[in-house]
Amino acid sequence: MDKITNVLAERYASLEMKNIWSPEGRILLEREWWIAVMKAQKELGLDIPSEAIESYENVKTNINLNSIDARERISRHDVKARIEEFCDLAGYEHIHKGMTSRDLTENVEQLQVFRGLNLLLEKSVTALIRISEKAKKYSELIIAARTHNVAAQPTTLGRRLAMFGEELLFGVNQLHSLIENYPVRGLKGAVGTQVDQLTLFDNDISKVKELEKKLIKHLGIKKSLHTVGQVYPRSIDFTVVSALYTLGSGISSFATTLRIMAGNETASEGFAKGQTGSSAMPHKMNSRSSERINGFQNILSGYVTMTSNISGNQCNEGDVSCSVVRRVALPDSFYAIDGMLETFLTIIEQMEVFEPVIEKENKHYFPFLSTTTFLMEAVKKGTPREEAHEVIKEHAVATVRDLRNGVIVKNNLLERLANDERLGLSIDELQSIMNKADQLIGNAKEQIKIFLQQVESYSVKYPKAKDYKPGTIL
Repeated sequence: MDKITNVLAERYASLEMKNIWSPEGRILLEREWWIAVMKAQKELGLDIPSEAIESYENVKTNINLNSIDARERISRHDVKARIEEFCDLAGYEHIHKGMTSRDLTENVEQLQVFRGLNLLLEKSVTALIRISEKAKKYSELIIAARTHNVAAQPTTLGRRLAMFGEELLFGVNQLHSLIENYPVRGLKGAVGTQVDQLTLFDNDISKVKELEKKLIKHLGIKKSLHTVGQVYPRSIDFTVVSALYTLGSGISSFATTLRIMAGNETASEGFAKGQTGSSAMPHKMNSRSSERINGFQNILSGYVTMTSNISGNQCNEGDVSCSVVRRVALPDSFYAIDGMLETFLTIIEQMEVFEPVIEKENKHYFPFLSTTTFLMEAVKKGTPREEAHEVIKEHAVATVRDLRNGVIVKNNLLERLANDERLGLSIDELQSIMNKADQLIGNAKEQIKIFLQQVESYSVKYPKAKDYKPGTIL
């Protein structure tokens, strides 16, 4: 039977992310951790031969998953199987001294999480840069802003993109803060008291503290937990997955909006040479990548729920009731958000904007989009606010219905309003208001500038992010 693969990993995630979470990658991290523990223990006085450490170093990349799996079927203990495999390869038995299984798995899994977070941070900065570039490019392209998916007021396409970009920026800020404050469990032993390491070092607390410092340095994580039990708090996993969900939220809203715009034919995610939209309908150019982004967000939502259920569910100093959940939720959450970022970067690079269609839409909607400004001008001239609102609503609704029913073919709202003495605005005044499109978009341009400045600070901090290119997506 063919081996069942992880669809998220094989189909969507980048090679870099797969290398972090792959079975081979994890085992290599475990072996490097064991070697780091041995080296630190030797430096602090334990009798571990240098040639043993060298032998372990020489075989650390000899990874045979089938052999390890065979051992586990006998011992029914995954860590014991990997200990036996590594020791047999090296010809020594010096790894795992004073350690429980969780001294290995917790730290290695946290290292995977930490490296995954850093990979995502740089990639999400690239996403910020790309969407800011598009926001700048279309900062003056006026479109109909929509609330409840109904035309509301004028805005610019650049401002709409900056709106989604700002939500992405919030996610990036949260991700950055998480990385800065992410705490590792460290080498704490079976219940967290470090008694086995203390025993190895004849109760020399200073040596055990120094051992901990050396190993934290090896992991490259700034902060550590001090009074942790056998497992680190699973609320940390929930915080991680929640941060990934937040990171994807702005991207997912952008994708939903692009799907709607594609339906209106004002924009699209692009259509590559040779691409097929439908096996039955040759004309179809579906927003399939945007739909995929929404699907990734749905997956992340499920993993937020899963990790919330293992948070606050540990008893005493820890158990493994969370194990099967974490084996699925952690790697798959990283694969999903990585796939989302890769897809987004492809879309934002290839998206098309159809300005003639936008202009046609503007001509149709602009009298309606100007009604809030008509209302304010009428109030300034002395018409009671609620009366002016009722007059404009009456004529606007009648105009919409006449257009939809084919009674009229051109929007004549301005003429209707000018002919109603209750409003007190002439046709010239109404036309003048509508002609000042740059004023009707309010602070849109200034808001875009502020967003661009915020993105620039990350662009400077992560200079390599500017040049990142996404892989080919299916």
